[in-house]
Amino acid sequence: MGKDRPIAIHVMADSTGDTAARVARATRVQYDDFDTRIVRHPRIRTASVLRAAFEDIIDSDENVVIFSTLVDDAVRGLLNDLCAEHQISHVDLLLPAMKAMEAATGAAPSREIRQVDMDADYFRKIQAMEFAIALDDGQRPESLTEADIVLIGVSRTGKTPLSMYLGYLGYKTANIPLVSRVRPPEQLFEVEPWHIVGLSIDPERLLHIRQRRLQTMGASGMTTGYSELASIYEELEYAETIQRRVGCPVVDTTELALEEAAVRIIELVENRRRALAGH
Repeated sequence: MGKDRPIAIHVMADSTGDTAARVARATRVQYDDFDTRIVRHPRIRTASVLRAAFEDIIDSDENVVIFSTLVDDAVRGLLNDLCAEHQISHVDLLLPAMKAMEAATGAAPSREIRQVDMDADYFRKIQAMEFAIALDDGQRPESLTEADIVLIGVSRTGKTPLSMYLGYLGYKTANIPLVSRVRPPEQLFEVEPWHIVGLSIDPERLLHIRQRRLQTMGASGMTTGYSELASIYEELEYAETIQRRVGCPVVDTTELALEEAAVRIIELVENRRRALAGH
């Protein structure tokens, strides 16, 4: 054990392995101080395929953890035996869930291998991500009223990454940049207010982000209001006037991770929607 030895999280699945891979990624971020990697082994549907995958695992010098989502009883049982034989940590992600369902329904699982992602929810997420791309940075304002969420804020407050992440979660998200002395598109004022969330950020933090961006672009010597503190204060004040005008809540993204900001945005939108529905 120890931080000096890399850790390999092997994902074994009878389909794509997306479910177990998501759990593996969520787990890995809790161990940032360790050298970890995720290895997928999709379509493990026979004993021979499983044994072949296992040969590569036991030849490794890494610490090994296996996350599995195998439906077939025989293949799953073999994996349990192999892990016990080689003293490898193994988490069967489906077993507790299927036991709970069996207790609730009184029926055994069908044990059929099926693609779980290609359903209505999957296609809804794809459409939402396509929507976020199409309406990024103020594009196609004529479609704003179709959005589940509209983000408004100055440049570099996280509008685009948040839009894409919210799209991944299934929310059709548009974002509008607020630029001093530039009137937002008229369609913004036609959107029902509960869809809109403003973004803000600490001015000093925004200055640092913009200066770093200019350096990355090779424009560090350029004099521009984009990276001047006085202009940033002016931009943020202008953004506040627009946000007040549309009557939207504002999320300060200064200290928030992407996922945290997204959760807050969703909560604000859903709570306002429910409040309006209750009237």
